Amino acid sequence: MIDAIITSLTERYPGIKQRDFRDETRIEVSSDLYQVLSKLKEAGFDLLVDITCVDYLQFRSAGDHEPAGRFSVVYLLSNTIDAQRITVRAYVDDHEPTVDSVVPLWEGANWLEREVWDMFGIHFDGHPDLRRILLPEEFSAHPLRKDYPLQGRGERHNFPIITRSQA
Repeated sequence: MIDAIITSLTERYPGIKQRDFRDETRIEVSSDLYQVLSKLKEAGFDLLVDITCVDYLQFRSAGDHEPAGRFSVVYLLSNTIDAQRITVRAYVDDHEPTVDSVVPLWEGANWLEREVWDMFGIHFDGHPDLRRILLPEEFSAHPLRKDYPLQGRGERHNFPIITRSQA
């Protein structure tokens, strides 16, 4: 079933590459990400399991692996009827990393996209409330980027210390 879905997707969106590894199907989408995810949802992948991101900065500078962009946004989808899973990967550029929000497809994407934005700085175009979810609003960086210093930039020393009152 999943092969037929991917075949129809590759016919309609020629930029899709399929990779199978350990009985898991993965596709890379170069454009039309929202449309591909919408078609996968229509095809029965009704559960958005997770959205995450990978920063390929070290590979791009070392020349070992040449990804299509600095970041890849990864969507893990599942079909709750027959327990099939698929991984969808979309590469984005590091200048202004932006992809379309999938909150209209899966309401649960709201917090997942906020987390990816907070940690990696990937902007989700059309997100209803894209703001920090893990870090304070005053925090200006994205700490899971590979170019973020291990010791930070001193920003945690500038935040107010909140303590319990001794009542």
